[in-house]
Amino acid sequence: MLQKKRILIFSTAYKPFIGGAEVAVREITDRIPEIEFVMITAKLDAKLTRVEKIGNIEVHRLGKGGHWDKYRLISQGARYAQKLGHFDVVWGIMASYAGFASLRYKKRENRPFLLTLQEGDSRWDIYRHVWFIWPYFKQIFKRADRIQAISNYLADWAKNMGAKCPIEVVPNGVNLDKFRISNFEFQNNFKSKIFNDLNISEDAKLIVTVSRLVKKNGVEDLIEAMEFLSEDVQLLVVGGGQLEQKLKKIANDGVHFLGDVSHDELPHYLGASDVFCRPSLSEGLGNAFLEAMACGVPVVGTKVGGILDFLKDNETGLFCKVGNPEDIAEKIKKIVNDESLRGKLVENGSKLVQEKYSWDLIARQMQNIFNNLCSQ
Repeated sequence: MLQKKRILIFSTAYKPFIGGAEVAVREITDRIPEIEFVMITAKLDAKLTRVEKIGNIEVHRLGKGGHWDKYRLISQGARYAQKLGHFDVVWGIMASYAGFASLRYKKRENRPFLLTLQEGDSRWDIYRHVWFIWPYFKQIFKRADRIQAISNYLADWAKNMGAKCPIEVVPNGVNLDKFRISNFEFQNNFKSKIFNDLNISEDAKLIVTVSRLVKKNGVEDLIEAMEFLSEDVQLLVVGGGQLEQKLKKIANDGVHFLGDVSHDELPHYLGASDVFCRPSLSEGLGNAFLEAMACGVPVVGTKVGGILDFLKDNETGLFCKVGNPEDIAEKIKKIVNDESLRGKLVENGSKLVQEKYSWDLIARQMQNIFNNLCSQ
């Protein structure tokens, strides 16, 4: 009986801390039972178990349960990994704390190093945080044996950072079974629940954004756009973050902050809405757009970063101008008032997601990368 290949994952955070990168790791690894995955991550919360099995990953958490655990991941991760036996590949999730830990393991053990790029911050913001160790930061890219970028924008960034290895664009995907809303009776019932819970008129049009409340996601511009829309348009803000209190102060009565919503409940809010909008200032890919498209919701976004990979103006969504609330409002009104356009965007968006962004397809692409690296 052939022994399973073992892949070591370094990830700065993991469940219960969930973002697009963490969702991707879970969706991919659960679909590849032929490989044994072991993860080392920062503990970040003292209440979390030191070691546990999550899906197809044995998760090891380093640290005491605080912010400094991210730095412990860099300083102690490679040495800790050596105690866990032989690995065929080391897989670093993003060029951050996990990327540095992967680089150190690569130097110690000389195993093939796969770097995944999921970064959504602008290149300037990234430079602002690592400028003082810039040559060392660039080594993450230069020493990688393969790079998987979730968008062409990030693939170009890797080349600019000096990567010499093969770079493959494999995007994040969408759980189609979860996000494809086919039961319209259920969808309408949940919409009625939102109207009742938030005391909104049933004639209202619902705009939804699913975003961390940080500058890069442009939520402030979206809230300011509400001043250019009629009172029967209501905005649902799903997500939390450092700008929450500031945004609440500038929001009018038509903006409703729902806080963090579990990934399992998210399709209900998307499916009940008329338009999804996130006027990003920067974006690695924009998984929330794809999930909205899978739910049959037309999208409005900006012409930045990885959004260009899937949003084609007047075909799969509408582009709005960056930092321009009035233009954001105009694009929302265009979808709300034009049923023909709305139908075209919904049909094309749903078709695109089904053909190119299913997790089953993404997992097969990633398995090919793993198999190739394991054979080196």
